[in-house]
Amino acid sequence: MAKIPRNFRLLEELEKGEKGIGDGTLSYGLSDGDDALMTNWNGTIIGPGHTVHENRIYTLKMVCGPEYPDQPPVVHFVSKINLPCVNQTTGKVEKLPCLDSWKRNYSLETLLSELRKEMANPANKKLTQPPEGSKFAQ
Repeated sequence: MAKIPRNFRLLEELEKGEKGIGDGTLSYGLSDGDDALMTNWNGTIIGPGHTVHENRIYTLKMVCGPEYPDQPPVVHFVSKINLPCVNQTTGKVEKLPCLDSWKRNYSLETLLSELRKEMANPANKKLTQPPEGSKFAQ
């Protein structure tokens, strides 16, 4: 099977992200519309109901390097969040199963969905969170 070039793949993701995903709890798009290499992305996750994250809006920065989608993007939360998979100093997402065993067919949507599932995980859904609106130092 032919391998889809990086830019075609990212164009597909951009189109999907701009149209909105499912129930509207996830969204993503380019940080800069003039970014011809489609490297820098912003993402948003609305916290799942019945958790400490309910009604919170979390923003993220995602970097799709030159090896994407063969290699996973680098992901940082901009909004402060307390999750075991997030470095509490830098906001970098670490130790997330989909990043640890990344597959070419995974996407930015896969990543955001997995993070939202982590928020709803019974072990995480009641973790004390930083004040709403606080941000990691960038």
